[in-house]
Amino acid sequence: MHLEIVTPEAQLVSGEVESVTVPGVEGPFQMLNNHAAIVSLLTAGKVKFKGNPTIAEGFEKKFTKDADGKWVLEINGGTVECNNNNIIVLAD
Repeated sequence: MHLEIVTPEAQLVSGEVESVTVPGVEGPFQMLNNHAAIVSLLTAGKVKFKGNPTIAEGFEKKFTKDADGKWVLEINGGTVECNNNNIIVLAD
């Protein structure tokens, strides 16, 4: 799957990942390869992803890794679209 995380500042992440978990308004949910098409609002929380996509230079400090080795980014809200194994997170 291809993940892009975009904020008003910059495109923070671009690349291939195995899984993405986002803080949906009805609760967190995970997207895996071949996930059904979806568009959802996001609340404040953590975007977690497993893989080694490119993190934009100068923004590495916004990311941490959890105990499972997943990358973690705190967001204030936004939207996510998943379609044809492409995931775009527009985050605040």
